[in-house]
Amino acid sequence: MTTERKAKPANYTEELTAAIVQRYQDGETVEAIAESIGKAVRSVRSKLVREGVYVAAEKPAKVEKDDGPTKKELLRDLESLAPHFPIEGFVNATKEALTALIRHLETEADAPAEDESVAEAA
Repeated sequence: MTTERKAKPANYTEELTAAIVQRYQDGETVEAIAESIGKAVRSVRSKLVREGVYVAAEKPAKVEKDDGPTKKELLRDLESLAPHFPIEGFVNATKEALTALIRHLETEADAPAEDESVAEAA
């Protein structure tokens, strides 16, 4: 029993391969090439890889974002502003909410109390 394999038609002719390699080397995007020849982007990229000409785009460097103090630091600040106030319930609060609460407490601490301002006026 012999098994004969049928010749599979090539997805890319030598001419087409040479053309897409040249277009890619001339700076055309893989997406544009794929669209113009009616093939999937992955297929064209794979062909360019097999031909040894594809250069993967550099991934942008991860930029560390500075969100200010951590929640742990904010909770410590809150605890120092109100030492007898239980802060355990604020552990799941957002950083924005904690920051707003701390700012409010700080402005309240800086503002003169109404009794003091009335006593000073008299």
